[in-house]
Amino acid sequence: MNGTSEGPAPAADLGPAITESDEGLAPRAVRTEPPAYRSVFTTAPLAMAVVDAEGLVVSANDTLGTLLGTDPDALAGSVAADLVDLASDAGTWHAYREVLRGHRPRLRCTRRLKRADGHSLWAQVTVEPLAGPGGSGDSGNGDAPGLLLSVADVSARRELQARLRHLQMHDPVTRLPNRALFFERLTAALEAESYEHGGTGRIGVCYLDLDGFKAVNDTHGHRVGDRLLAAVAERLTRCAEEAAHARSGAPLVARLGGDEFALLVEDSTGTDQLADLAGAVLAALQPPFELSDRRLSVTASVGVVERHTAGTTPTALMQAADTTLYWAKADGRARWTLFDPERNANRMTRQALAATLRPAIERGEFALEYQPLVGMEDGRVRGVEALIRWNHPQFGVLAPNRFIALAEEDGSIVPLGRWILRTACHQARRWQLAHPEEPPIFVSVNVAVRQVWDSDLVADVARTLEETGLAPELLQLELTESAVMGSAGRPLQVLKALSDMGVHIAIDDFGTGYSNLAYLSRLPVSVLKLDGAFVRGFQYDAVSDAAACGAGGANPADEVIVEAMVQLAHRLGLTVTAECVETSAQATRLRRIGCDTGQGWLYSRPVAPDRISALLGHAGPGGPAGVQAGVGNP
Repeated sequence: MNGTSEGPAPAADLGPAITESDEGLAPRAVRTEPPAYRSVFTTAPLAMAVVDAEGLVVSANDTLGTLLGTDPDALAGSVAADLVDLASDAGTWHAYREVLRGHRPRLRCTRRLKRADGHSLWAQVTVEPLAGPGGSGDSGNGDAPGLLLSVADVSARRELQARLRHLQMHDPVTRLPNRALFFERLTAALEAESYEHGGTGRIGVCYLDLDGFKAVNDTHGHRVGDRLLAAVAERLTRCAEEAAHARSGAPLVARLGGDEFALLVEDSTGTDQLADLAGAVLAALQPPFELSDRRLSVTASVGVVERHTAGTTPTALMQAADTTLYWAKADGRARWTLFDPERNANRMTRQALAATLRPAIERGEFALEYQPLVGMEDGRVRGVEALIRWNHPQFGVLAPNRFIALAEEDGSIVPLGRWILRTACHQARRWQLAHPEEPPIFVSVNVAVRQVWDSDLVADVARTLEETGLAPELLQLELTESAVMGSAGRPLQVLKALSDMGVHIAIDDFGTGYSNLAYLSRLPVSVLKLDGAFVRGFQYDAVSDAAACGAGGANPADEVIVEAMVQLAHRLGLTVTAECVETSAQATRLRRIGCDTGQGWLYSRPVAPDRISALLGHAGPGGPAGVQAGVGNP
């Protein structure tokens, strides 16, 4: 009906269309009604008019005259469609013509009518065939066809509906549009073809919540909290009015629930506009709020999203806004953050990895590579560190920094750690059996704190050593400094039990955490692994030290600190491993101050098990250089 191409036409044009051949009826005038009928019609409480086959008013009753504010007799001869605005849209006009021709039984619509005095009212208009006593659709005498036009004033009902809708779509505390109205406007904006009306085809949202609002409710009560929300709403509204754009007007400010608000910018001009709005919002909330006898300060975190409307859904837009709001809070609060597709992709990847970690263990998607730990004096391989890799079917080979933290968060580090331990010990035993003429090398396995708390690590290690036949002294377990220092209760008991078993305990990344050297004497630790940050200061040789320091390179204090730590470790009966050894100059200086073993790209990157076999028993001239030549840097 709304798709018709027919437009409004004068009612007089309808007369010729109603012919003998078209309708089977010839045009005839409506006869004068009997006096009794006329009396009932005139005094009826419903506003009515009789319309002839040409669409002209034959007669109107007093109620219709009163409703329209005019003399009912003056309405006779007027065009009925114009009287009640039936030609204002093509769909209604077409339906009215169908009723007039007898092709449609009834038309009912709601129209806004203007009275003679200029006032307007909402009316429900009904047009249907005029039925006589016989129900034949004529005037009662069977002489002429006609229509009965009835008009009912529904202004009060419309006003009530409007009030109810306002209550339904607005927040009672702040009187702002609520979540329902916000999403209604957002959906309409995304569905509108704004390009066709001179719009930008873009949309933006500032999604914010108040930092620490719960503390206000808990401390001052919900009544004060509600007053604070209302005051925030006033400032946001003023901020939106000041940011009104000539093309799209002021942004819509809505309360989405709790202490969450949103500002919707239709036909946005780009991220700069949204960034300016977010900055203005933060500035508007900065001055303290005076609430009766209380003076409260509040800040907000704002997530900002701006994009093309094409291809965007309300759900996708608000998910992006919610994610960006989370970033703003994580970045320190009291700030706005712009949506970053790359950061979001990393977040989505992180979620995808977390969801598939446990199944990946069962599917055998993990593998171990090994990096040699080399004796600083003779260049021989003393041991290897087992480093896990995830052969992900979608993201390729992933290093441990991409997923170990996730495994610790969801607890999958426990089964994954068991797999690493068992696989590494089996491999160490295979090397031992394959090279019986060489001193066996140890294998070093990283252990997360959660493995100590959430599993029976001692039982797992004992079972693995028994299954593989590997001697306990050929297994080294590495824990971070922050995890070991200050250990008490269960963690300390676990470390002591493992040490009593003969397993070596190493502190990884030593020097970056608590560095409580005095506590070392009470821990069952046998190895310190110096953090690479110290070793990087050794990258220049002695001749160029002065120039390097002048250029911001090596720091002589690094060598003093490392030498002191090495000497203290040796006095406590501990050996020292230097990580991240990359140059021969570093190796030489570390060897001179007493480091026992080194690990880094100078010797080898992490490699597959068969590459380690080539190193066993190999020590070229000058020690480390020989190991480097044996493996190379793939």
